[in-house]
Amino acid sequence: MLFMTIYSWEPEQRDEVIKRRAQGPALPEGLKAIGEWVQVGGHRSFRLIDIPDAKLALAASLPWSDIGKLEIFPVMDTEEVIKLATQGKQ
Repeated sequence: MLFMTIYSWEPEQRDEVIKRRAQGPALPEGLKAIGEWVQVGGHRSFRLIDIPDAKLALAASLPWSDIGKLEIFPVMDTEEVIKLATQGKQ
């Protein structure tokens, strides 16, 4: 299942966030990053992750919980949602 993560940090945590991220994405085994983006000039990053078991979502947040806030949302492809939402309505 796909999850979008939004990680936010305070400006004073910037150097620590950069240091940790430079060491690698810190994803537990079994998780696959699809893409990752950083808000230009801001203090947030966005990562799309394929997580086969929702319980692993917690493991993805633990390495960063001491220096910022992580939000995790299940997401679906827009076209798939449209197909499901319109089934039987045609």
